[in-house]
Amino acid sequence: MSVPDYMQCAEDHQTLLVVVQPVGIVPEESFFKIYKRISTVSQINVRDSQRVLYIRYRHHYPPENNEWGDFQTHRKVVGLITITDCSSGKDWPQTFEKFHLQKEIYGSTLYDSRLFVFGLQGEIAEQPRTDVAFYPSYDECENVEKRIEDFIESLFIVLESKRLDRATDKSGDKIPLLCVPFEKKDFVGLDTDSRHYKKRCQGRMRKHVGDLCLQAGMLQDSLVHYHMAVELLRSVNDFLWLGAALEGLCSASVIYHYPGGTGGKVGARRAQGSSVPTEAANRHRPGAQEVLIDPGALTSNGINADTSTEIGRAKNCLSPEDIIDKYKEAISYYSKYKNAGVIELEACVKAVRVLAIQKRSMEASEFLQNAVYINLRQLSEEEKIQRYSILSELYERIGFHRKSAFFKRVAAMQCVAPSITEPGWRACYKLLLETLPGYSLSLDPKDFSKGTHRGWAAVQMRLLHELVYASRRMGNPALSVRHLSFLLQTMLDFLSDQEKKDVTQSLENYTSKCPGTMEFITLPDGLKLPPVPFTKLPIVRSVKLLNLPVSLRPQKMKSLLGQNMSTKSPFIYSPIIAHNRGEERSKKIDFQWVQGDVCEVQLMVYNPMPFELRVENMGLLTSGVEFESLPAALSLPAESGLYPVTLVGVPQSAGQITINGYHTSVFGVFSDCLLDKLPGIKTNGCTVEVIPALPRLQISTSLPRSAHTLQPSSGDEITTSVSVQLYNGETQQLIIKLENIGTEPLEKLEVTSKMINTKGKLFGDFLSWNLEDTLSQFPLKPGSTATFIVYIKVKLDFSCQENLLQDLNDDGISVSGLPLSSPFRQVIKPRVETKPINPPEASKAGDFSHVKVRDAVSQIAWTSFGMNTTCMCMNAKTTSLPGLCNSWCYFCYYTGILFVSLVTWEDFVNRDLEQHDRRSCSRQDLEIYW
Repeated sequence: MSVPDYMQCAEDHQTLLVVVQPVGIVPEESFFKIYKRISTVSQINVRDSQRVLYIRYRHHYPPENNEWGDFQTHRKVVGLITITDCSSGKDWPQTFEKFHLQKEIYGSTLYDSRLFVFGLQGEIAEQPRTDVAFYPSYDECENVEKRIEDFIESLFIVLESKRLDRATDKSGDKIPLLCVPFEKKDFVGLDTDSRHYKKRCQGRMRKHVGDLCLQAGMLQDSLVHYHMAVELLRSVNDFLWLGAALEGLCSASVIYHYPGGTGGKVGARRAQGSSVPTEAANRHRPGAQEVLIDPGALTSNGINADTSTEIGRAKNCLSPEDIIDKYKEAISYYSKYKNAGVIELEACVKAVRVLAIQKRSMEASEFLQNAVYINLRQLSEEEKIQRYSILSELYERIGFHRKSAFFKRVAAMQCVAPSITEPGWRACYKLLLETLPGYSLSLDPKDFSKGTHRGWAAVQMRLLHELVYASRRMGNPALSVRHLSFLLQTMLDFLSDQEKKDVTQSLENYTSKCPGTMEFITLPDGLKLPPVPFTKLPIVRSVKLLNLPVSLRPQKMKSLLGQNMSTKSPFIYSPIIAHNRGEERSKKIDFQWVQGDVCEVQLMVYNPMPFELRVENMGLLTSGVEFESLPAALSLPAESGLYPVTLVGVPQSAGQITINGYHTSVFGVFSDCLLDKLPGIKTNGCTVEVIPALPRLQISTSLPRSAHTLQPSSGDEITTSVSVQLYNGETQQLIIKLENIGTEPLEKLEVTSKMINTKGKLFGDFLSWNLEDTLSQFPLKPGSTATFIVYIKVKLDFSCQENLLQDLNDDGISVSGLPLSSPFRQVIKPRVETKPINPPEASKAGDFSHVKVRDAVSQIAWTSFGMNTTCMCMNAKTTSLPGLCNSWCYFCYYTGILFVSLVTWEDFVNRDLEQHDRRSCSRQDLEIYW
């Protein structure tokens, strides 16, 4: 026997083998449709008996295996069912002849056979026949199952007659010697009258009768015959058949202890005809002990705790522990014969299935390890694939997941072995996918976002590379891109610098033909591969929503001319929603965005690659209001560290908008990266309110900008500063131009003036305006302009007392230039304590004082400073020092000192006037001026 049946289990010893095969040309779909219906009749209750017959169907069975039917009767083909197409009566004789030829293949062991003919109608089909059934078509065959039941009953009749014939003790008759195929030449010339030979014949026949009893549903009788066979065969050292007798004893005991079966489909053997009593309850022989086992109430070793003792006392039945010991002994006997390698291998598989039920994984692994090293003939590639696949399945059953994955991967590689002319890349890919759980690998990137890596990264990367290659050979580039993207995303921390370059280069080659997308990929077997976003290319550490620029920030509408009215609402506490408020506050931003304005989100990103990373089409992912994302492209240097990136977009409607993440295109793979899937990311909130579009006003004035910029009194004010030079009593116009540069009409305008940091007693009214003409142009449409005039008149009151100057002195302020003092102390120079009385040096100092006026729209500054004019004493000559003539008269000199130093009258009159020229000024003139 050369072809092992890896699907065998211990309970198969009680089944009758029936082969179902097509005759002639039969459509494969139609054949398996009928085969499936036939296979449903797998057990029947024998009429007028408590016994149950079990049938095992095969659509292909090697004839050489049939030659081992005397060794183990469950390997013998006892029934043949053939299916054929016959559309006309002319083809019938030829079809019937093929049926007889098919019977001859298994003719030596067949009990009965049937031929199912589809498509033939007429006189031939109407003739009653026992072995032939005619049906109009594959869809009109209602009584197929009934005919199969009748066929099985006929098999039972033959089986029972053979059992009775072999079991009857015919003293005086010679017992034939049953042999396996390779033994026949070894018994030529033996003394058939020797006691040793007779015992051998008796032992083998007892074992054979035990097999027939087990198939006929007589469990207790089979146990008795097996025990007798063991004793007889052990005495003559007939090890091969002794192993078979021990295996039969184990099988009968397994059937007794585990009525649900060991083949993996628990309860399947009792699924049909639930009224049929279980084998454990069908002890029909007089005096036999009847024990009912509940398959659902099993302990850790698979045995019912309450009935295990009673079962152990059952006559001739092995205990669960003895079953494994006998299996080991039988396998050791099989191993003595190299021609019994298939028998040994199948016995190991049966023992593993029993140990899996008993949850004895370590002992099961020993049997499997032995099965791996059993040397069979030169197996075909298909047989190797089947062998490794079954080993993988058995290792999976005993909980050895990684070893199961190893053998399944070996089977996958065998599918594309160099010796195969047409490699099965699809089968290879399918088997590789099945190995993933064994290596703690999942194709869902969410399983790798928790931060802890499971499994051996080197093995996982090797497996992913094999998936990429297999999918490429299948002709599915999208699948290759998905697996390679998954490798780069999940194994980035384990790749060397050179491996990172190789993987990215391969990915770019694949995506040049088939770009990576965020769509699910559905495989032929229904498995869906989720998308793989590149959240590590680049790595995002923080996300911050930015407020609008100061000039674009929305301000609450309030009257500048009236009092602010605050509306108060009653406070209502609700404990039901209190626990949600903290989370809502953390997600919602305390500022607002405006519809139609460009909004910004800042990301701090990091490039983990050892080369420059180019990120294309990077934009924001939002939900809520409609949002136009303006994509950006960036290039990050190798291992750049944290690098700020600002993503922008424009809200198209009002409401609430939530920043869910960002999208990128890296190495030709498009990724949608969600913030809640990014580990360790910092954010100041994700939700911001978008208000309706607001008008935008641009203001320009007719005066030049000032070199000094005033700080606004609050951070939400927009300021601009202009300067003007005025003397006391002078008036000048300030033309303010208003332009609506937005998309919304400007409906309202209010203007007010405000003096900051001033002593009011110094000033009169500086500003005046009239808005009637300007307001007549409102509402101001987008693109339109309007103007209004502000009249600036310098009107100072110099009737103040001397203590006013002292107040200014106390503030550390000295006023310079013309006698026009500025109320804005922050721009006035401090007092000069020691001023050199050197006219040439003094003439180089140019001091200025500033008067600045601010309204609600802008700030306007006027600066009062001297210019190169004629001397105050009307001297025709000019000088670079404001207000002083070149003649250095007392008036100009001391007036200049007064302007520069702000000296008191006492200081003024006590100066030594005699050393200077009085030609143009008298003391009286100075007193008048003072």
